[in-house]
Amino acid sequence: MFGRRDRGALPPRPAIPVSPAAAEPTVARAPLLDTATGAATPASLPAQPKATRLRGPADDRLDEIKVSVFNSLMEAVDLAQLGQLTPDAVREEITDVVSEIIAMRSFVLSAQEQKQVITDICNDVLGLGPLEPLLARDDIADIMVNGFDKVYIEVNGKIELTDIKFRDNAQLMNICQRIVSAVGRRVDESSPICDARLSDGSRVNVIVPPLAIDGPALTIRKFKKDKLTLQNLIDYGSISPAGAVVLQVAAASRCNILISGGTGSGKTTLLNCLTNYVEHGERVITCEDAAELQLRNPHVVRLETRPPNLEGVGEITMRDLVKNCLRMRPERIIVGEVRGPEAFDLLQAMNTGHDGSMGTVHANTPREGIGRLENMIAMGGFTLPARAVREQIASSIDIIVQASRLRDGSRKIVQITEVIGMEGEVVTLQDLLIFDYTGETPDGRVLGRHRSTGLRPHFWEKARYFGLDGKLAEALELGNG
Repeated sequence: MFGRRDRGALPPRPAIPVSPAAAEPTVARAPLLDTATGAATPASLPAQPKATRLRGPADDRLDEIKVSVFNSLMEAVDLAQLGQLTPDAVREEITDVVSEIIAMRSFVLSAQEQKQVITDICNDVLGLGPLEPLLARDDIADIMVNGFDKVYIEVNGKIELTDIKFRDNAQLMNICQRIVSAVGRRVDESSPICDARLSDGSRVNVIVPPLAIDGPALTIRKFKKDKLTLQNLIDYGSISPAGAVVLQVAAASRCNILISGGTGSGKTTLLNCLTNYVEHGERVITCEDAAELQLRNPHVVRLETRPPNLEGVGEITMRDLVKNCLRMRPERIIVGEVRGPEAFDLLQAMNTGHDGSMGTVHANTPREGIGRLENMIAMGGFTLPARAVREQIASSIDIIVQASRLRDGSRKIVQITEVIGMEGEVVTLQDLLIFDYTGETPDGRVLGRHRSTGLRPHFWEKARYFGLDGKLAEALELGNG
């Protein structure tokens, strides 16, 4: 059969180099908690009752068989020839070889057990080992690996420990190397922190020893295969229909929007939703540390920062990208996360004809978001008076959308706030929509309602220019309904 030889090494995933010595079998176990398989939502519903699965002698027997089959497989495949095949063809080839090994070694396996052995070995060779079943589940929002023997997941806003384990820290490190090398980056003792992404856009962070004391730590922020829309957020209770219309009109009217929120509050998801209302003829340029935005617009240029090389040179920062994209004739600039001196360049871009630009910032309230921008500008060494910085912010940003993750794990848009100008030394804000907390259910689910303040938006004239003032007026009339 094509790809076999008498002696050889087991190939890695064809597109990602990995040493044959590191490609050893990993025991992938079913999750300890069999969580509900409903779609994950930003406004997560309470977790459903879960069934517990305990390992038994049959699992240990399968582990031994898998190791034996894996070792035999290493002697039966040709690394060079398999590397020329597509992943699907390699999976088919490995399936055939493993089936023959099982038959020749007279292993007694049921059809289901044989299928499990083949699947696990293929995942070890082509994928991310024991993480593959978790990556395939669309109800998981985050995967958190704390060393080889602790894998946590977030489902419905709650963190759960699974029974999935790696063989040892060396195997986990190999998986980390596969991920970061696929996007041209590296992680080792000299460069122990790395941001990367998977092929589906999921965000990955890796930190390894000596910074991670108990072994490599891998965090994967998964994204749904079907991208969420504002209508989905309405269905999940993250935003009211009136609030969704306000955001839709603001995005379509080329308002400059800053999305504020804590970690895991749904900022990137909301940013993706708002980009759906960018006209298809507009040229959009995105700047990110790890490319995770999934814009559906046809005219998009995606830029990504670059860490320094082994010699410590060649770094491209977010500020470099923002300054360069101003020369690329953008109509809108989208910064995945504003976290440094690039804040000043983004504000300047918003003030110089790039209306409709967007970005996210880590802050707990809209007022704190403005303070964060001031601090980040100061970090860049700009010696501007505080009033000048605030005037720049007030004239650049039109709307701040505050996203929050509540204590029950649900994600909601709790404020839509306008920046309307300056009064003395203070940036003036007005709320258009607020989430009012009303209580909670016996099972701990937070209850509340989105309430329109009844104030006329300051961007009304922009909406009228784009012919959307009628839609905005209708939404405000329904806001208290």
